[in-house]
Amino acid sequence: MTKAKKKKLSREQLGELIKVLKVRFDANMNRHKGLQWVKVQAKLEANAEKSWSLNEMERTGGEPDVVGLDKKTGEYVFFDCSAESPKGRRSVCYDREGLDSRKEHKPKNNAVDLAAAMGIELLTEEEYRELQRLGEFDTKTSSWVKTPSEVRKLGGAIFGDFRYGRTFVYHNGAQSYYAARAFRGSIRI
Repeated sequence: MTKAKKKKLSREQLGELIKVLKVRFDANMNRHKGLQWVKVQAKLEANAEKSWSLNEMERTGGEPDVVGLDKKTGEYVFFDCSAESPKGRRSVCYDREGLDSRKEHKPKNNAVDLAAAMGIELLTEEEYRELQRLGEFDTKTSSWVKTPSEVRKLGGAIFGDFRYGRTFVYHNGAQSYYAARAFRGSIRI
């Protein structure tokens, strides 16, 4: 049995990602007050596999940005901060079980498996609400969020959006999918 190939960016790819992230960091200081880019960059350069995951977030339209620092672990927290749900992740149902339960018109993938393949976590409801305090996101789209097991056991999944000046979190069947719904992720580095 062969080991899975490690997911790693080339030095050039990492340099390009760092440039993009620095521009976004500088343009959105309200998302990370008191944090210094030089320290964030050092973490990125020291964590090749997680930088690959950040690049996947960027590649699929998530526009990841630093939204905090976990003082206990010393990890920087990145969320997808694109204005609308990431374009490269839309039209997915919630999870594999939801996908498998569809009889026809199945989407190509699901949010939980895509996030895992990217090496990121779906935002929790609490994280989604935290994101919405940093700006207005998903004003025309919606995003799946990590669904509590008690809701999922009943066949449902939850999503969020921003309408009428407020954040809404609601439910749908896990097998549903829409052209304007993707998922937002997070990663700690």
